[in-house]
Amino acid sequence: MATSRRAKTNAGRFFEDYSLGDVIRHAVPRTVTGGERALYQALYPARHALYSSDEFARTSGLPQAPLDDLAAFHIVFGKTVPDVSLNAVANLGYAEGRWHLPVYVGDTLRSESEVIGLKQNSNGKTGVVWVRTRGLNQRDEMVMEYVRWVMVRKGDPAASAPETVVPELAAAIDPAQLKVPAGLDFSAYDFTLAGETHRWGDYEIGETINHVDGVTVEEAEHMLATRLWQNTAKVHFDTTARPDGRRLIYGGHVISMARALSFNGLANAQMIVGLNAGAHANPCLAGTTIRAWSEVLDKAETAAPGVGAIRLRLVATSGGDPFRLRAEDGKYCPEVLLDLDYWALMPV
Repeated sequence: MATSRRAKTNAGRFFEDYSLGDVIRHAVPRTVTGGERALYQALYPARHALYSSDEFARTSGLPQAPLDDLAAFHIVFGKTVPDVSLNAVANLGYAEGRWHLPVYVGDTLRSESEVIGLKQNSNGKTGVVWVRTRGLNQRDEMVMEYVRWVMVRKGDPAASAPETVVPELAAAIDPAQLKVPAGLDFSAYDFTLAGETHRWGDYEIGETINHVDGVTVEEAEHMLATRLWQNTAKVHFDTTARPDGRRLIYGGHVISMARALSFNGLANAQMIVGLNAGAHANPCLAGTTIRAWSEVLDKAETAAPGVGAIRLRLVATSGGDPFRLRAEDGKYCPEVLLDLDYWALMPV
């Protein structure tokens, strides 16, 4: 007698599988070890002193060097991929990101996401899903949150479209809402050990900085990054998932590479505490040489001793003239890979 067997594998969610208000608890929790910090610094030329040295962190009022804020972001993000973007065409943007608590070695992180927006595209084959993701530690404290939106394939093109709901998102995080880590104190900040003398007061709104250096992205390092953060999106692993048969470099890899390159000129922009907006403007493929430039968008004081907040636009490019962002038609220039708007903490 034949027995029926239920499928045990997971093909991922398609656009018609999401409903407004759904809360998705993502597998699998991840405990952070010192190896995470070492691997992050092996993947990127990351040299910000607060993340590199326990002693530097202690003189700045923290118990030890935290995990790089973007490494924490990658862990939280990676948990969401099987439920949010496994069948994605593209990750479109970010908004309303805040880092609430530093992440330290020994912390265990997990993620959960709420569906806050849905919109089917006019072609009827794809749709955009907006989610608000929260990263939580072993004490159920929120270490970070952010909104992202993703274009996802439909499994059944004939499936009915949900009611369109596009969430209203803040253009930027109010500096009063930024979370400065408890105890952070830059009063005794050592600029020599940090690598540059430029402090908060030395930067002017509207100033642009060419970070000069470049790094050529190789497939091997990208694959290590996606595996490290358990990002299972098909376009990063399976070359048959794209019409051109090429592997798309994980957008977070571009973010971290550009942030690491920004050390040359922004070595003292230590902790990222807010993500105002972000767009992966053009695809990045293996063999691309990433360069970066920044623009100072705003500055704000904080209540922490010796600590100021600086709002920066970080642009990653594949070359061309520095400081070129958009063409005459208003679209991103073809060499622009990333346009990221974030808040960082800097000694005053």
